[in-house]
Amino acid sequence: MLKEFKEFAMRGNVIDMAIGIVIGAAFGTIVGSLVSDMLMPPLGLLIGSLDFSSLFVVLKEGTQTPGPYMTIDAAKNAGAVTLNYGKFVNTIVNFIIIAFPIFLLVRTINKLKRKEEALAAAKASAEPTTKQCPFCYSTIHVKAVKCASCSSEL
Repeated sequence: MLKEFKEFAMRGNVIDMAIGIVIGAAFGTIVGSLVSDMLMPPLGLLIGSLDFSSLFVVLKEGTQTPGPYMTIDAAKNAGAVTLNYGKFVNTIVNFIIIAFPIFLLVRTINKLKRKEEALAAAKASAEPTTKQCPFCYSTIHVKAVKCASCSSEL
């Protein structure tokens, strides 16, 4: 069983997948920073000095300190229950930034695969309909059993 596990773990696909997951996680943090630090501040400024990550609604007042709360952290420290829709908007933008380029890449790869498959299908269906008689070298139908020019049996 240990030997089988080693063979499984050392296969190229498993190692490639592990590398992809690690790189994907690192890329996710980069995109997260891009969204929260580079895209959302100017977008919030255009909308009216709004920071999306700090938008929240208090669902239940805190037991330690009553509201209003200026930040999500202040609300959580007071024991309040909050709905953090601003962070959710950031996460959606983050997802779109990651998913859209991946969609375009997969779409392009699928398009190329379809072209290859179409070329392979066209090549396979382009079987010859004629052949050459080995005796007189005239062109005859591929299913012919006797040459029409020299009467040779094929």
